[in-house]
Amino acid sequence: MFPLKVTTWNVNGLRARHTQVAEFLTAEQPDVLCLQEVRATREQIPAEIAAVPGYTCYWHGGGKGYSGVSLHVAERLGVPQFSHPDFDVEARVVAAEVAGVRFYSVYMPNGGKDFAAKMTFFGALHDHMLALAAEGQPVVLSGDLNVARLVADVHPKERRAKPVIGQLPEERALFEGILNAGYVDIQRALDPDNERMFTWWAPWREMRQRNIGWRIDYVLASTALAARARTAVCAREFGTSDHAPLTVCFE
Repeated sequence: MFPLKVTTWNVNGLRARHTQVAEFLTAEQPDVLCLQEVRATREQIPAEIAAVPGYTCYWHGGGKGYSGVSLHVAERLGVPQFSHPDFDVEARVVAAEVAGVRFYSVYMPNGGKDFAAKMTFFGALHDHMLALAAEGQPVVLSGDLNVARLVADVHPKERRAKPVIGQLPEERALFEGILNAGYVDIQRALDPDNERMFTWWAPWREMRQRNIGWRIDYVLASTALAARARTAVCAREFGTSDHAPLTVCFE
Protein backbone atom coordinates (compact mmCIF):
# COMPACT_ATOMS: atom_id res chain seq x y z
CA MET A 1 0.00 0.00 0.00
CA PHE A 2 3.02 2.26 0.24
CA PRO A 3 3.75 5.03 -0.57
CA LEU A 4 0.71 6.33 1.29
CA LYS A 5 -0.67 9.86 1.66
CA VAL A 6 -3.18 10.62 4.43
CA THR A 7 -4.96 13.96 4.89
CA THR A 8 -7.17 15.13 7.74
CA TRP A 9 -9.23 18.30 7.53
CA ASN A 10 -11.98 19.84 9.63
CA VAL A 11 -13.89 21.62 6.88
CA ASN A 12 -16.24 23.53 9.23
CA GLY A 13 -19.25 22.93 6.99
CA LEU A 14 -18.97 20.92 3.80
CA ARG A 15 -21.71 22.68 1.88
CA ALA A 16 -19.84 25.97 2.19
CA ARG A 17 -16.53 24.42 1.11
CA HIS A 18 -17.28 21.51 -1.20
CA THR A 19 -15.51 23.20 -4.11
CA GLN A 20 -12.39 23.54 -1.95
CA VAL A 21 -12.55 19.83 -1.05
CA ALA A 22 -12.87 18.94 -4.73
CA GLU A 23 -9.94 21.23 -5.57
CA PHE A 24 -7.83 19.65 -2.83
CA LEU A 25 -8.62 16.11 -3.96
CA THR A 26 -7.71 16.93 -7.55
CA ALA A 27 -4.47 18.68 -6.65
CA GLU A 28 -3.19 16.46 -3.83
CA GLN A 29 -4.82 13.08 -4.52
CA PRO A 30 -4.45 11.69 -1.00
CA ASP A 31 -4.94 7.96 -0.61
CA VAL A 32 -7.07 8.54 2.48
CA LEU A 33 -8.96 11.78 3.12
CA CYS A 34 -10.52 12.19 6.56
CA LEU A 35 -13.02 15.03 6.95
CA GLN A 36 -14.60 16.33 10.12
CA GLU A 37 -17.43 18.74 10.97
CA VAL A 38 -19.12 17.92 7.69
CA ARG A 39 -22.46 19.24 9.00
CA ALA A 40 -24.53 17.66 6.22
CA THR A 41 -26.60 14.53 5.69
CA ARG A 42 -25.68 12.08 2.94
CA GLU A 43 -28.43 13.55 0.78
CA GLN A 44 -27.02 17.07 1.22
CA ILE A 45 -23.51 16.20 -0.02
CA PRO A 46 -22.81 18.08 -3.29
CA ALA A 47 -22.62 15.76 -6.27
CA GLU A 48 -19.00 16.41 -7.22
CA ILE A 49 -17.71 14.98 -3.94
CA ALA A 50 -20.54 12.62 -2.97
CA ALA A 51 -18.91 9.93 -5.10
CA VAL A 52 -15.43 10.70 -6.42
CA PRO A 53 -13.93 8.58 -9.22
CA GLY A 54 -11.07 6.48 -7.87
CA TYR A 55 -12.34 6.61 -4.27
CA THR A 56 -14.72 4.74 -2.03
CA CYS A 57 -16.53 7.50 -0.11
CA TYR A 58 -18.32 7.10 3.21
CA TRP A 59 -20.37 9.89 4.78
CA HIS A 60 -21.49 9.68 8.39
CA GLY A 61 -24.14 11.97 9.86
CA GLY A 62 -23.92 15.66 10.58
CA GLY A 63 -27.54 16.38 9.75
CA LYS A 64 -28.31 18.69 12.68
CA GLY A 65 -25.94 21.46 11.65
CA TYR A 66 -22.93 20.15 13.54
CA SER A 67 -20.56 17.20 13.69
CA GLY A 68 -20.33 14.58 10.94
CA VAL A 69 -17.26 12.80 9.59
CA SER A 70 -16.28 11.09 6.38
CA LEU A 71 -13.61 8.99 4.72
CA HIS A 72 -12.42 8.91 1.12
CA VAL A 73 -10.32 5.78 0.51
CA ALA A 74 -8.44 5.32 -2.76
CA GLU A 75 -9.64 2.27 -4.66
CA ARG A 76 -6.05 1.18 -5.25
CA LEU A 77 -5.86 0.22 -1.56
CA GLY A 78 -8.66 -2.30 -1.91
CA VAL A 79 -12.25 -2.55 -0.71
CA PRO A 80 -12.60 -0.93 2.73
CA GLN A 81 -14.81 -2.26 5.49
CA PHE A 82 -16.39 0.67 7.33
CA SER A 83 -17.43 0.59 10.96
CA HIS A 84 -18.13 2.70 14.03
CA PRO A 85 -16.95 1.95 17.58
CA ASP A 86 -19.55 1.61 20.32
CA PHE A 87 -18.71 5.01 21.79
CA ASP A 88 -19.50 6.87 18.57
CA VAL A 89 -22.07 9.55 19.38
CA GLU A 90 -23.29 12.49 17.29
CA ALA A 91 -21.62 11.00 14.18
CA ARG A 92 -18.06 11.65 15.39
CA VAL A 93 -16.15 8.51 14.37
CA VAL A 94 -15.84 6.36 11.28
CA ALA A 95 -13.23 3.65 10.67
CA ALA A 96 -12.18 1.91 7.47
CA GLU A 97 -10.15 -1.30 7.48
CA VAL A 98 -8.27 -1.89 4.25
CA ALA A 99 -4.96 -3.50 3.29
CA GLY A 100 -4.48 -4.64 6.88
CA VAL A 101 -4.64 -1.14 8.36
CA ARG A 102 -7.51 0.53 10.20
CA PHE A 103 -7.96 4.22 9.37
CA TYR A 104 -10.05 6.52 11.57
CA SER A 105 -11.61 9.93 11.05
CA VAL A 106 -12.44 11.41 14.48
CA TYR A 107 -14.08 14.63 15.59
CA MET A 108 -13.67 15.12 19.33
CA PRO A 109 -16.26 17.24 21.19
CA ASN A 110 -14.69 20.57 22.10
CA GLY A 111 -16.10 20.39 25.62
CA GLY A 112 -17.10 24.02 25.89
CA LYS A 113 -20.75 23.27 26.62
CA ASP A 114 -20.34 19.82 28.18
CA PHE A 115 -16.83 19.05 29.36
CA ALA A 116 -17.94 15.83 31.06
CA ALA A 117 -19.22 14.50 27.72
CA LYS A 118 -15.90 15.34 26.09
CA MET A 119 -13.98 13.46 28.76
CA THR A 120 -16.32 10.47 28.47
CA PHE A 121 -15.73 10.38 24.72
CA PHE A 122 -11.99 10.90 25.11
CA GLY A 123 -11.75 8.19 27.75
CA ALA A 124 -13.57 5.74 25.49
CA LEU A 125 -11.29 6.62 22.57
CA HIS A 126 -8.27 6.13 24.85
CA ASP A 127 -9.46 2.66 25.87
CA HIS A 128 -10.33 1.74 22.29
CA MET A 129 -6.89 2.69 21.03
CA LEU A 130 -5.19 0.76 23.83
CA ALA A 131 -7.23 -2.33 22.97
CA LEU A 132 -6.20 -2.07 19.30
CA ALA A 133 -2.56 -1.71 20.33
CA ALA A 134 -2.81 -4.82 22.52
CA GLU A 135 -4.20 -6.74 19.55
CA GLY A 136 -1.37 -5.53 17.32
CA GLN A 137 -3.77 -3.82 14.93
CA PRO A 138 -1.97 -1.31 12.66
CA VAL A 139 -3.82 1.99 12.98
CA VAL A 140 -3.76 5.49 11.51
CA LEU A 141 -6.04 7.82 13.48
CA SER A 142 -6.64 11.25 12.01
CA GLY A 143 -8.85 14.11 13.01
CA ASP A 144 -9.73 17.12 15.08
CA LEU A 145 -9.02 16.00 18.65
CA ASN A 146 -9.73 19.45 20.12
CA VAL A 147 -6.72 19.24 22.43
CA ALA A 148 -3.42 21.08 22.19
CA ARG A 149 -1.21 18.20 23.25
CA LEU A 150 1.78 20.28 24.43
CA VAL A 151 2.39 23.82 25.63
CA ALA A 152 4.31 24.33 22.37
CA ASP A 153 1.10 23.50 20.49
CA VAL A 154 -0.45 26.81 21.57
CA HIS A 155 0.85 30.20 20.48
CA PRO A 156 2.21 32.17 23.47
CA LYS A 157 -0.55 34.76 23.02
CA GLU A 158 -3.14 31.99 23.40
CA ARG A 159 -1.69 30.36 26.51
CA ARG A 160 -3.39 31.07 29.81
CA ALA A 161 -2.04 31.19 33.36
CA LYS A 162 -5.09 29.15 34.31
CA PRO A 163 -5.48 26.46 31.63
CA VAL A 164 -8.65 26.45 29.56
CA ILE A 165 -10.51 23.59 27.92
CA GLY A 166 -8.30 22.17 25.20
CA GLN A 167 -5.19 22.76 27.31
CA LEU A 168 -6.22 21.04 30.55
CA PRO A 169 -3.89 18.53 32.28
CA GLU A 170 -6.53 15.80 32.31
CA GLU A 171 -7.05 16.10 28.55
CA ARG A 172 -3.33 16.01 27.87
CA ALA A 173 -2.93 13.00 30.18
CA LEU A 174 -5.42 10.97 28.13
CA PHE A 175 -3.62 12.00 24.94
CA GLU A 176 -0.26 10.89 26.34
CA GLY A 177 -1.83 7.65 27.49
CA ILE A 178 -2.72 6.85 23.89
CA LEU A 179 0.78 7.65 22.68
CA ASN A 180 2.38 5.64 25.45
CA ALA A 181 0.42 2.58 24.33
CA GLY A 182 2.31 2.50 21.04
CA TYR A 183 1.26 5.40 18.83
CA VAL A 184 3.16 8.36 17.41
CA ASP A 185 2.09 11.97 16.87
CA ILE A 186 3.58 12.16 13.37
CA GLN A 187 3.75 15.92 12.88
CA ARG A 188 5.46 16.54 16.22
CA ALA A 189 7.80 13.56 15.80
CA LEU A 190 9.03 14.93 12.48
CA ASP A 191 9.40 18.51 13.72
CA PRO A 192 9.89 18.30 17.50
CA ASP A 193 11.15 21.83 18.15
CA ASN A 194 8.71 23.84 16.06
CA GLU A 195 6.69 26.20 18.29
CA ARG A 196 4.75 27.79 15.43
CA MET A 197 3.14 24.59 14.14
CA PHE A 198 -0.62 25.13 14.31
CA THR A 199 -3.70 23.72 12.55
CA TRP A 200 -6.51 25.94 13.89
CA TRP A 201 -6.87 29.70 14.22
CA ALA A 202 -9.68 31.75 15.73
CA PRO A 203 -11.56 33.48 12.89
CA TRP A 204 -10.88 37.06 13.94
CA ARG A 205 -8.10 39.65 14.21
CA GLU A 206 -6.23 38.01 11.30
CA MET A 207 -5.12 35.22 13.63
CA ARG A 208 -4.54 32.83 10.74
CA GLN A 209 -2.53 35.31 8.70
CA ARG A 210 -0.45 36.08 11.80
CA ASN A 211 -0.19 32.35 12.62
CA ILE A 212 -1.51 32.77 16.16
CA GLY A 213 -3.20 29.44 16.65
CA TRP A 214 -3.45 26.03 18.26
CA ARG A 215 -2.43 22.59 17.01
CA ILE A 216 -5.50 20.43 17.58
CA ASP A 217 -5.62 18.33 14.38
CA TYR A 218 -3.46 15.22 14.25
CA VAL A 219 -2.38 12.13 12.39
CA LEU A 220 -1.43 9.40 14.87
CA ALA A 221 -0.03 6.07 13.73
CA SER A 222 1.07 2.78 15.21
CA THR A 223 4.81 2.75 15.87
CA ALA A 224 5.76 0.55 12.90
CA LEU A 225 3.70 2.64 10.49
CA ALA A 226 4.99 5.87 11.99
CA ALA A 227 8.55 4.79 11.22
CA ARG A 228 7.64 5.10 7.52
CA ALA A 229 6.38 8.70 7.84
CA ARG A 230 8.53 11.19 5.95
CA THR A 231 6.61 14.46 5.77
CA ALA A 232 3.77 16.20 7.62
CA VAL A 233 2.54 19.37 5.96
CA CYS A 234 -0.15 21.74 7.20
CA ALA A 235 -1.54 23.80 4.31
CA ARG A 236 -2.21 26.95 6.34
CA GLU A 237 -2.96 29.09 3.30
CA PHE A 238 -5.46 26.69 1.73
CA GLY A 239 -9.20 27.03 2.12
CA THR A 240 -11.52 29.13 4.24
CA SER A 241 -12.19 26.77 7.14
CA ASP A 242 -10.75 27.81 10.51
CA HIS A 243 -8.71 24.59 10.29
CA ALA A 244 -6.10 23.75 7.65
CA PRO A 245 -5.60 20.39 5.92
CA LEU A 246 -2.81 18.30 7.47
CA THR A 247 -1.17 15.76 5.16
CA VAL A 248 1.22 13.00 6.16
CA CYS A 249 3.18 10.98 3.60
CA PHE A 250 4.47 7.49 4.38
CA GLU A 251 7.12 5.71 2.30
